[in-house]
Amino acid sequence: MPMESIWSYAVGSGHVEGQDLTGCTVVAGDGTIGHVDRQAEHFGMRHLVVDTGVWVFGRSVLVPVGVVRGIDTEARTVTVACTRAEVKAAPRFRTDSETMDREYLASVGDYYHRLPPRETTAE
Repeated sequence: MPMESIWSYAVGSGHVEGQDLTGCTVVAGDGTIGHVDRQAEHFGMRHLVVDTGVWVFGRSVLVPVGVVRGIDTEARTVTVACTRAEVKAAPRFRTDSETMDREYLASVGDYYHRLPPRETTAE
């Protein structure tokens, strides 16, 4: 997978341009991560800011849209191709200004890009 694709929705993810995912539940292969607090794109790096609630001590995490494997608009869920532990181990997201920091975004993209590929399951 080219590095740029970590910042683009995968073909077949169910993403529709202009779609508002705010409030959708984000689900990993092994459980719920949280909900989409907001969507952003800076420097062509599209990502979701996910509020984890109490799961990761009330902090948010930044998830590149390239790890989104499925969007169910009826159920309001976004499924990602990683585990909860992998999301938790990602570079720490502290402030909103980091969503506009090219170096921070690059480190997040590099982290997710290096994760082992996951097989998608047909439903």
